[in-house]
Amino acid sequence: MKTLRRKTSIGLLALSFLLMSCNAIKTAVFDQHSYQQAISLKVESTSLLNKATEPFSDHAQEVADLLVEVEKMKEYEKNKENNNFTYKMWEILGDEDKNLLAGLLKRWKDQGQLSSVFVQQASPQVQEAFDLLIKYESKKDKEGEQGILNFLTNQ
Repeated sequence: MKTLRRKTSIGLLALSFLLMSCNAIKTAVFDQHSYQQAISLKVESTSLLNKATEPFSDHAQEVADLLVEVEKMKEYEKNKENNNFTYKMWEILGDEDKNLLAGLLKRWKDQGQLSSVFVQQASPQVQEAFDLLIKYESKKDKEGEQGILNFLTNQ
């Protein structure tokens, strides 16, 4: 009888440790809305950045609308469990003080118009950020997580 209790206790203890360790490495589950929005906003962002060689005033409303959509996604991602990597990426995309989407759009607003050379060099970085988000959201794997982590480290 003592042996059975001891084995049961050891088994429960082992199960507890296993569950606690699994909790530490949890990743948010696939989210169709996040996936679709990331694709949609990548396409919209790319299209809008390609217009940054034109006067900002001609596209001010498009910029404002896009930034609202980015803020919506940031808020949506912030409230999902085990979603730190995705949330952080949306946070950086929406940060005017960074050199990604919101930062480039702010620069366009401040300067009135950007050179085509600048746009050609800056736009791929924004696309890469979106590609990493899309890839990670579609698979939720360690490789995608590491890609985002590497990207965030270099920002």
